[in-house]
Amino acid sequence: MNILNAILGVIVVFGLTFWASNNRRKIRYRPIIVMLVLQTVLAYILLFTSAGEVLIRGFASVFEMLLAYAADGINFVFGGLANEGQMVFFVSVLLPIVFISALIGILQYTRILPFIIRYIGLILSKVNGMGRLESYNAVASAILGQSEVFISVKKQIGMLPKHRLYTLCASAMSTVSMSIVGAYMTMIDPKYVVTALVLNLFGGFIIATIINPYTVDKDEDILVVQAEEKQSFFEMLGEYIMDGFKVAVIVSAMLIGFVALISLINGIFNGIFGISFQGMLGYVFAPVAFVMGIPWHDAVVAGSIMATKMVSNEFVAMLDLSSNQTLSPRSIGIVSVFLVSFANFSSIGIIAGAVKGLHEKQGNVVARFGLRLLFGATMVSVLSATVAGIFI
Repeated sequence: MNILNAILGVIVVFGLTFWASNNRRKIRYRPIIVMLVLQTVLAYILLFTSAGEVLIRGFASVFEMLLAYAADGINFVFGGLANEGQMVFFVSVLLPIVFISALIGILQYTRILPFIIRYIGLILSKVNGMGRLESYNAVASAILGQSEVFISVKKQIGMLPKHRLYTLCASAMSTVSMSIVGAYMTMIDPKYVVTALVLNLFGGFIIATIINPYTVDKDEDILVVQAEEKQSFFEMLGEYIMDGFKVAVIVSAMLIGFVALISLINGIFNGIFGISFQGMLGYVFAPVAFVMGIPWHDAVVAGSIMATKMVSNEFVAMLDLSSNQTLSPRSIGIVSVFLVSFANFSSIGIIAGAVKGLHEKQGNVVARFGLRLLFGATMVSVLSATVAGIFI
């Protein structure tokens, strides 16, 4: 039954993206099939085998250890802020981002991350049939973040045609940065976080190949990565620590605003229509949830959480999911995979702003295809959740 649900889900996703394609004749089906098979195999390994269980447990234990170390620094500054046994979201979930950001800075400074990103990107480019720049950008987005990644290729931003720029932005919106993976793992099962990270990497290329098909000539496939400004070790460390703190504060501010606004809108809808705004969106997104493999009796609640992610962000949706007591384990797993990406309305502004800061004209181009970008990134999340659903 799970396989039949997945086939239906894949057909719907491919049908919608084919309908939205800007050049159906140029779609290359061979790399799409190869990447879909790879997605399925990787989902099977991660969710259905003992080897995958060991890999995920190892990955999760590393982040548990990092979060424990981060807690030492947090407790030194904020110890006693929360009552024992209680969790203050900002302190326990967001502030560890500061420590993980510092570690990413050290790996960047020692040239370990650039090496990993380049060569994983090179391997990916052989699979997806796209350029080295697009493949590099997809891997770098998953490590550096959706806005920071554009700084590393800023020399090429101004020279990129619209179709290649779209793929770069789509990769940035379809993935999540490594600095906040630990925060996700405190709210949803780590195995779904890891699975989503892997599947979204290929899913981003699958959907971009259908929506935005093109080929890159060898003489155009030039990857020039902007070297970071030479800094001393402690200058770099201070910068990454401050960047991590800024991310934690920005996410906190967005959560305060979005949670309060959703609460206000829910109150208004309840007063006028007798149903909350999230409840109404649940009915709108229920068919999508069902297509992903979620049982119909859970589809409305699941659709509500999925819609919350799109109109606010993944943190708000994960909080809703973690507090939900009605969804079945299968539904929780599929929704969890769906939530692990930056596919929401606020990301359009973040990505357009990041590109605009580097190149005014290209930033305007990104803003114009913003909704198309969100549609593609959402289809990536639906596809990843559908494939993962075979093994949940």
